[in-house]
Amino acid sequence: MTPPSRLNSLAARDVASVFHPYTDQIAHAENGPVIISGGEGVRVTDDAGKSYIDVVAGLWCASLGFSNERLVEAAAKQMRALPFYHAFASKSHEPMIELSEMLLARAPVPMSKVFFANSGSEANDSAIKMIWYYNNARGLHEKKKIIGRIKGYHGITLASASLTGLPYNHKSFDLPLPGFLHTMTPHFYHGALRGETEEQFATRCADELEKLILAEGPETVAALFAEPIMGAGGVILPPAGYFPKIKAVLDKYDVLLVADEVICGFGRTGQYWGSQTMQVQPDILTCAKALSAAYLPISAVMVNERVFGPIAEETHKLGTFGHGFTYSGHPVAAAVAVETLKIYDEMNILDHVRDVGAYMQAELRRRFTDHPLVGEVRGTGLIGAIELVEDRATHRNFDASRKVAARTAKHMENFGIIGRPLPGDGLAFSPPLIITKSELDEVFDGVGRGLEAVMQDLAKDGVSLSV
Repeated sequence: MTPPSRLNSLAARDVASVFHPYTDQIAHAENGPVIISGGEGVRVTDDAGKSYIDVVAGLWCASLGFSNERLVEAAAKQMRALPFYHAFASKSHEPMIELSEMLLARAPVPMSKVFFANSGSEANDSAIKMIWYYNNARGLHEKKKIIGRIKGYHGITLASASLTGLPYNHKSFDLPLPGFLHTMTPHFYHGALRGETEEQFATRCADELEKLILAEGPETVAALFAEPIMGAGGVILPPAGYFPKIKAVLDKYDVLLVADEVICGFGRTGQYWGSQTMQVQPDILTCAKALSAAYLPISAVMVNERVFGPIAEETHKLGTFGHGFTYSGHPVAAAVAVETLKIYDEMNILDHVRDVGAYMQAELRRRFTDHPLVGEVRGTGLIGAIELVEDRATHRNFDASRKVAARTAKHMENFGIIGRPLPGDGLAFSPPLIITKSELDEVFDGVGRGLEAVMQDLAKDGVSLSV
């Protein structure tokens, strides 16, 4: 595919050689990339010198921004001391041990051991395999089905993408694989019946889960995976009482609960874990992204003793645990993660997020609740979203073909804000945790200008909004 002649040389080289993830490849070949060449604090700079505030911290991950020298130095120091070693066959090293201890000390519920991988997808894929291994160890060879939630996001490996509940992660990939099920999305704005309270809606969600387990057979259902706040599926907060009701159902049928903290972990919600904010009591917890502030790839799976005990016995019976990655617990990535957690502690990250997060939530609502394009404003701490709708009274979204959120995000880029459109025409806000109130003001000014620009687009298209 020949790059368009109007692209500069670097963009043309990209189009000629790079297969981009999560990208329309034909549109990319026509339009070329935005090439990011530098970063400072919450801002990144493209190769033309234009500066942007990245309102979703890259991919929900650059929690300490794009220029933290302590993390650079931590990586360099470890590179000089021990640039690589593995964790296979009882080998270890200090950064992995220290990071494991730090994670267990910070866990939202008592956990027993930590297993390392390189991404959230790999962490969730590993958790799935652990769950199957665990039930085989208990002699429950049919208890293997895994439940996700519609609009949930858990990754893109064959197993974790099957668990994910978004159509574009399934279509043309022949997914989901057999044995992966999905229960309803706990989104009160769209899912509640007329007159239903949040508590009643949460009860109905739990009832639907129980019906699914009974229909499949409790002896075949192994686990439910859930993000405390659903991220890529729309920044969807559960209704009041949701997780305690869900946990009661799971405990009734000996079904494990896995908390996917890949986005919510490490202070994003105003507490160290989204599980604490949303009253989740997990048996297994997966985390990534802000674990290293995104400076190097690393993820972790924490398991409680209920899960680890039978697995450990099975490894002794078989002679090994036949799973792991070359880079599990990579010493440089682990050293950077250790330094990241130390920085969080030293800067009192939770106090900062609670202060700035409260401002972000208040400003989102003040500026956008009554906007003619906005149906719902939602969020907590430093994670939030606005949902764009065609009819505010009925909560009806725009036809997907109009790509209203994506068009808004494109306009935002013109005003120096890199945004993240979501399924169902949501716009996500999950900035670096170090963001300030004045920087948030810049973000919301840019978002407001982007919304006004897309309203002009819709008027030209002949779309009339129902408010």
